[in-house]
Amino acid sequence: MTAYTLAAVVLLVIVALIFDFTNGFHDAANSIATIVATNTLSPAQAVVLAAFCNFVAMWVFDWKIAATIGRGVVDSSIVDLYVIFGCLCGAIFWNIVTWYVGMPTSSSHAIIGGLVGATIAKAGPDAVISDGVMKIAAFIVVSPVLGFILAAGLSTAIKIAVPVTARTDRYMRWAQVLSSAAYSLGHGTNDAQKTAGIIFLILVASSYLAPTDSIPYWVVFSSFAVMGLGTLAGGWRIVATMGHKLTKLTPRGGVAAELGGSTMLFTASALGVPISTTHTIAGAIVGVGGAARDPDINWSTVKNMLIAWVVTIPASLVLGAAFWVFAKTIAGHL
Repeated sequence: MTAYTLAAVVLLVIVALIFDFTNGFHDAANSIATIVATNTLSPAQAVVLAAFCNFVAMWVFDWKIAATIGRGVVDSSIVDLYVIFGCLCGAIFWNIVTWYVGMPTSSSHAIIGGLVGATIAKAGPDAVISDGVMKIAAFIVVSPVLGFILAAGLSTAIKIAVPVTARTDRYMRWAQVLSSAAYSLGHGTNDAQKTAGIIFLILVASSYLAPTDSIPYWVVFSSFAVMGLGTLAGGWRIVATMGHKLTKLTPRGGVAAELGGSTMLFTASALGVPISTTHTIAGAIVGVGGAARDPDINWSTVKNMLIAWVVTIPASLVLGAAFWVFAKTIAGHL
């Protein structure tokens, strides 16, 4: 590895970890919005709990999602450092824009769209592994729908089984701390592994690793640690949307939403399917609102979120391709 290549690899790993950090603060709302909205924990307490659970998730689950990102989305032999640069810059740009406007979009789909866009810009659509991309695309629909169904069912079951008293309200608040921790574990394992998969591609593109090699431990450790720090920074603009603008939540509803969402995340992680934690928890929150005796859902906010979800992959695909062109153009003038 030449000194120039080594410097490029180090720079891209840093950029990947910057994306990981933006993923943490952009998606912090997924982990803490419900528990903050119900006043069970303060925002500061909630982000500390979420950040801790995001980090320790690396020792709880297998690293199947990192392998999917590293080997199952595009032909890894095509990927070079310019493709990675385009992928990361496109995803970071999209994360910052949507965070600024307070729109809870998917960081997962941003990084996948950026990777696909930069790869197509370099080698055309044949370099994309269509089965892998279609599976991820299918879960754009599956994850919020199943989150909705699971949360609505759990909300109804809690309503029937647990009477409303001052004592049970205290118990439900403690239960929500546990359910929020469970959701944060799922969020950590699903999202941090995506960055680990991208760093793996950087190492393959630089010939430091072969495509069949295992993902190094330091890659996974740094991905989980940095995303935990990003979560600790918090994304308060998006917390407001997720926690207050979709539906009115109580501790009972928070437990149902978080348990429904975490069940979906644990299942996807076991299968190695990178899904959107944003889509999952949003579907679960709407499910709780829909299961109420008098359904209370802000359909205007839901509509805006759906539009943003549909736009995320195409937008990040175009951005990834544009940043690839930019990198190649700059390199051609050096």
